[in-house]
Amino acid sequence: MSRTIFVTTALPYANGSFHIGHIMEYIQADIWVRSMRMAGHTVHFVGADDTHGAPIMLKAEAEGITPQQLVARIAAERPQYLQGFHIEFDHWHSTDSPENVELSQGIYLKLREAGLIETREIEQFFDPVKGMFLPDRYIKGECPKCHAKDQYGDSCEACGAVYAPTDLIDPYSTLTQARPILKSSEHFFFKLSDPRCVQFLQDWTTGTNTQGHKRLQSEVLAKTREWLGHGEGDDQVNLGDWDISRDAPYFGIEIPDAPGKYFYVWLDAPVGYLASLKAYCAKLGIDFDTLLTPGNATEQVHFIGKDIVYFHALFWPAMLKFAGRKTPDQLNVHGFITVSGEKMSKSRGTGISPLRYLQLGMNAEWMRYYIAAKLNARVEDIDFNPDDFVARVNSDLVGKYINIASRAANFISKYFDGQLAYPGDNALSKHWTQAAQAVRNDLETREYGRAIREIMALADQINQAFDAAQPWLIAKGLADADPAQRASLQHICSTALAGFKALTVMLTPILPVLSQRVAQELFGLSRSFVWSDAGELPAHISPFKHLMQRVEPTMLDALFELPAETASKDKPKAVADAGTAAAATVDHSGGLTPGGEPIAAAITIDDFMKVDMRVARIVDCARVEGSTKLLQLTLDLGEGRHRNIFSGIQSAYQPEQLKGRLTVVVANLAPRKMKFGVSEGMVLSASHFDPKAQPGIYVLDPESGAQPGMRIR
Repeated sequence: MSRTIFVTTALPYANGSFHIGHIMEYIQADIWVRSMRMAGHTVHFVGADDTHGAPIMLKAEAEGITPQQLVARIAAERPQYLQGFHIEFDHWHSTDSPENVELSQGIYLKLREAGLIETREIEQFFDPVKGMFLPDRYIKGECPKCHAKDQYGDSCEACGAVYAPTDLIDPYSTLTQARPILKSSEHFFFKLSDPRCVQFLQDWTTGTNTQGHKRLQSEVLAKTREWLGHGEGDDQVNLGDWDISRDAPYFGIEIPDAPGKYFYVWLDAPVGYLASLKAYCAKLGIDFDTLLTPGNATEQVHFIGKDIVYFHALFWPAMLKFAGRKTPDQLNVHGFITVSGEKMSKSRGTGISPLRYLQLGMNAEWMRYYIAAKLNARVEDIDFNPDDFVARVNSDLVGKYINIASRAANFISKYFDGQLAYPGDNALSKHWTQAAQAVRNDLETREYGRAIREIMALADQINQAFDAAQPWLIAKGLADADPAQRASLQHICSTALAGFKALTVMLTPILPVLSQRVAQELFGLSRSFVWSDAGELPAHISPFKHLMQRVEPTMLDALFELPAETASKDKPKAVADAGTAAAATVDHSGGLTPGGEPIAAAITIDDFMKVDMRVARIVDCARVEGSTKLLQLTLDLGEGRHRNIFSGIQSAYQPEQLKGRLTVVVANLAPRKMKFGVSEGMVLSASHFDPKAQPGIYVLDPESGAQPGMRIR
């Protein structure tokens, strides 16, 4: 029976780029979504940027820009990561949106009507140097439970304890290092300790969903038992009421009827799941409220990391329940990712930059396959080992899977004009239908590693049968062979290719791009594979085309190459100094000074790739009042918004000369607050080193075929 499923991943905080942990989670969810869609289910897969809170406010303040500008800059990076790893969200939104304001305030008002909100005068840490109340994450100290040092003000990363910042021993402000003082303030609390909430959570955490599966994995359920006790009385419950408010200054959503008070980011962040879905429904004409009405068959599934279980297994379902909304059907919790058994560290060369991976030209589907091979339905950390990565991709994908098609297809194309034929069609079809069903079940239950082991065991069986039949010997004497031998060769290769097609169907959620190529280029389908295709024996193939290259170990060396500044620090001083001196004195110009200045010191490709240059269209241009040098340019970089940039080119151009032209912009230059406003990048131009020399200034001008947003490489 067809199902309707609403799927989310944890919302990335919009103060930094994606890291490999984000990509791992998105790949896990994307594989699951693709598998469910192949089975004919309707899936709404949405994401959003988590944009509120003190960290974004403070970072924007430090850069001299607004929080909205900071969020927009980070959001502009997202597509290259998601598209690069073939992660297909239906919609990507923001928690700083009208939908999220409406939903967050509406949920709060419902909770207040239910008698689950109360105000209390509390003492809160205040930074006397910064002049603001300190969010929990800006207070550190010694854990009151296990006495680990340098733990945050809301929870201990060492023992997992949850506490109030005032419980910390020897607290200090991470902003100024000052010892915070206690000041009184009125705060709003969600009464999670209310018997109604406790009873609901006892039932919800131990319950099953509409598919008869436990909502929580055993490890997550065990953790909730620590917080909730075992239902043997209130004295067993460890739940405290949840402080859901923060004082101004704060970047967030205002609490109704409470001037100067804002929702704590963890209240409106998960509501962002609903806000993203609501915006998506509006685009498609779907009734959002009906879709998520309590009792509706729509399933709500969240993929999250183990570090945010407390919010998703307690606060979130209780908020939804007592606001009269549908509660989650499934929490799919995963562990962290390590590199060669170590916690990721960029400085030690044990971190993986997803963007660098793509920039090196490494196949995104290698990473999708490797991560899938490591994942299962338990809350376990997974390890990225470079040697294992090379071996798995080269042995499994190239040596086993693709090898089947490259060997068998050539015989079929050469001797049978692409026509396939089988002995015992029904048995073969039934075999692959059953095999695909087993893999489908594994993917639906998130046992990805087991699914891949089953797929590769099947690939081994195909290759072993092919080798045992020795079709190359039959083909060698085919000119003199009788019709039975000719039919035998066709059957051997056809059977192998039917298996290859079935394996491709099974790998489709994991390798969507490769699967699409196989479907179209080899088997002539005009659509993507679905699960039922596994048992459909192909009748014809096109000539085989190369499908995937092997991983070169040097690619992994480049991926884990230490940053230049770190490598320099690790060198002996004399060596480092010598290297610097050599770079500074390299002269590529033959003694000439092109453009009036020598060529600059050598840089690495890593240094170059840090500069993100994009094609932009000059939408408008005007002189800057009060300046004899600057022009104010309004630019379209294909971001869905315009950028404002000030450029010192007034001496060379009249504004009307630039309107409508294409140019090149440094897009990732930190915004600069100037006397005349904020400049959001740099327009590139060429000029002689001597400003009095001729010719003058020339704005770079791409060919007319270029489009705004294209990157200069």
